[in-house]
Amino acid sequence: MKYKMLVLDMDDTLLTDDHKISDENKEMLSKAQELGVYVVLASGRPTPAMTAYAKELQLDNSFMISYNGAVITDLKEDKIIFEQTLSQEQIHELYEYSLKSKTHIITYIDGKIVSETDSEYIEVERTITGLIHNKVPSFKEEVKSSAIKCILLEEPNYLKQVEIDLKATMPHLSICMSKPFFLEVAQNGIDKGASIKFLAEKLNILQSEIIAVGNAGNDLTMIEYAGLGVWVDNVDPELRDKGDVIVASNNDHGVAEVVRRFILN
Repeated sequence: MKYKMLVLDMDDTLLTDDHKISDENKEMLSKAQELGVYVVLASGRPTPAMTAYAKELQLDNSFMISYNGAVITDLKEDKIIFEQTLSQEQIHELYEYSLKSKTHIITYIDGKIVSETDSEYIEVERTITGLIHNKVPSFKEEVKSSAIKCILLEEPNYLKQVEIDLKATMPHLSICMSKPFFLEVAQNGIDKGASIKFLAEKLNILQSEIIAVGNAGNDLTMIEYAGLGVWVDNVDPELRDKGDVIVASNNDHGVAEVVRRFILN
């Protein structure tokens, strides 16, 4: 089987725990590109928090999927080819839900993280993305138009219960966990799998010619869509049996293993 597209989640998959791309991963991804394989980053991260990594990997002729699938960027043309947002009304509805469920809520406006509260979990997002955190007196007054996505944040065990309730309360939205303390919410139909399908059809690449690699709940749709769905070994335990293959962890160059086993052979 000749694979033509390799789609990679970033945090806890491509990146080590200190948010770096290992030399082994970098070397193997360069070899994959030399063979003409599209290496596509697909992350819950905002677009600005992905671009430096795309440049580091020299993905100048590829594409980038950000915000869990809500935005697709053509890196060669430096332009957005797909974008789907939440309406102001939907974001305000989520804010009211966050008050009721006693969770923190963030969204993204003008390249900044916006919230009404402080939280150790918001600090994690700020650290991961490198974005400025704009704490505002009134979330609803600050959000006066559409935005790409929201995240509800709280202690993992509690947030798991919130996820169940939110999916029942707002079945018209796309809801998934990206980290145990991040519950991501996007427009209906938006997920990594749907965006990979959009991109593959644009490039005339078959589903069977795609490898996707991930570790968390927000990766499940792309793992299920791809011809070969791969988990790194640090995958959330409840997801281990939902892929085709498990490789080494994010800290042990699992992505490099994927390239060696399934693209170079």
